[in-house]
Amino acid sequence: MQNPLEFYSNQLDTNNAKVRKLFKTLSLYSLLRLSIFVGTGVGIYFTFNHWKIALAISIIGTTIFLILLSKYTDLKVERARYKRLVKINDEELQIASGNFHDREDGSEYQNPKHFYSLDIDLFGKGSFFQFINRTTIKEGTHKLVHSLLANNISDIKKRQNAIKELAEKPIWRQNYSAIAQGVTVEHSAESIIKWLKSYTPFLNKIWFYITVLFSLLSLVFFVLAVAEIMPIAYFGYWLLLGLGLTGRFLKRINNVSLYTSKAKETFRQYAQLLSAIENIAFKSELLREQQYKIESEGKKASEIFSKFSKYIDALDNRNNLISAIFGNGYFLWDIRQTYYIEQWINTYAHKVEDWFEVVTFFDAYNSLGNYAFNHQEFTYPKILDSEHTIFAKDLGHPLLNSEKRVDSDLELKQEQFFIVTGANMAGKSTFLRTVALHIVMANVGLPVCAKESKYKPIKLITSMRTTDSLTDDSSYFFSELTRLKFVVDTIEKDNNYFIILDEILKGTNSTDKAIGSRKFVEKLVKLNATGIIATHDLSLTEIESELKAVKNYFFDAQIVNDELFFDYKLKQGICQNMNASFLLKKMEIV
Repeated sequence: MQNPLEFYSNQLDTNNAKVRKLFKTLSLYSLLRLSIFVGTGVGIYFTFNHWKIALAISIIGTTIFLILLSKYTDLKVERARYKRLVKINDEELQIASGNFHDREDGSEYQNPKHFYSLDIDLFGKGSFFQFINRTTIKEGTHKLVHSLLANNISDIKKRQNAIKELAEKPIWRQNYSAIAQGVTVEHSAESIIKWLKSYTPFLNKIWFYITVLFSLLSLVFFVLAVAEIMPIAYFGYWLLLGLGLTGRFLKRINNVSLYTSKAKETFRQYAQLLSAIENIAFKSELLREQQYKIESEGKKASEIFSKFSKYIDALDNRNNLISAIFGNGYFLWDIRQTYYIEQWINTYAHKVEDWFEVVTFFDAYNSLGNYAFNHQEFTYPKILDSEHTIFAKDLGHPLLNSEKRVDSDLELKQEQFFIVTGANMAGKSTFLRTVALHIVMANVGLPVCAKESKYKPIKLITSMRTTDSLTDDSSYFFSELTRLKFVVDTIEKDNNYFIILDEILKGTNSTDKAIGSRKFVEKLVKLNATGIIATHDLSLTEIESELKAVKNYFFDAQIVNDELFFDYKLKQGICQNMNASFLLKKMEIV
């Protein structure tokens, strides 16, 4: 694959050049439209006394003007898409340089009752979500969040293959995102689906035939009036009859128009996105499954969506006073377009939800593919059914600068429990979050920050950031006990969870804490649990000599020439150097 930074830089230059070129073309079309407008006006002025010639000039001039306007509008939309591509590539370069903390951080998805969402910097300022998220649709964001929180350990290889394939298609991904960013959607997909499924039609096929017959008669009467065979007044009476027929359904048509006019941008957007999905050949099983969902009896879902969007646009012409009067008076326009909309709903309403879900899926997975493309040095874990839960070489935190990051090897077998000790700031908490993110990323199907990884799929549960709650009238200690009970209850039902604990029972005295922590770890080992606990309590490390499943590891801190030195490397054994007293003295606190 291409070097990400080179790719983004090249795309930035290429798309900027296209924006400039299209601006020149648009200026030319503007000049042509102005010339046609002026020329038509002059022609009508000089032939005003010969109304048939003036009418012909008006029709020809208007037709050419509308063609130019349509082309101008298409080019304007295309230029806007290239401008969004410029922004996308510029943002990627900014994020790669570490400038991403002003993006949406997903704080609203932090949930203290979830298995791990509060503890591992998954959401919030500087979080993994803030770094990885490239979704452009609200539902796509929800899908991405769900993937990160799902604790889903099935079909990981399928997800890996899908992400690998999307990673290899950066131009397609960016184009998809640029299209999705192009429309401000007023109605959510969920509300649209609910309305479509509950809608009851009120026009039958007879009314469609009436509109066709009425339109044909209108054209006949027009020809007769122009030829002066029929008095022009009769043509006016026919107009009133058409308006009267339309008025019979005015209230119901207004209701349809009110809703569809707000939803039409959603359908236009989704039609373009579905077209992008349809017009590419995917190889991976998961992506092909998604494509299969949008196949409909030999018709493309994008064309079906596009047709519905056109029906809505046609009905929206009623907002133009001239179109509303003459269109309904002579062609029963609103009745016919409403009939088309109702027929579309009858035929496709039950399929729309699947099509929306496919668009949402690709919006979310584009973020995952983008992350994999940006981190080609990372590795996809080999999914194995072995005694090792995690076997990783040079495992590091994916959000740390690669030039400053210190990686460690990790070999943790099923039903093993590590007790990690270490001085303050030595790297214990960062290591716990590194392991936690490895599990979450591996389960999602992402490559992990390691040179090598062998992984036996396991779900994650943590207790690292317990907080008290004034609203629930619960103390910090009670909240922590509640969380620990949640961990135990979960493991008792299903021990295929990786437990990560950070300095538990902080809300009580040191003696009570030591006794309680020991009993809690013994309880987990008895339940054949797998996991890691970080602690400052060295007495907890004595369990290693009593229980075979327990192993001691530590992060070291050394004082060299009256300076504190950390190597941030995970080592087997027990930490011998603590630094609280040294730091108090060094900072002249004591």
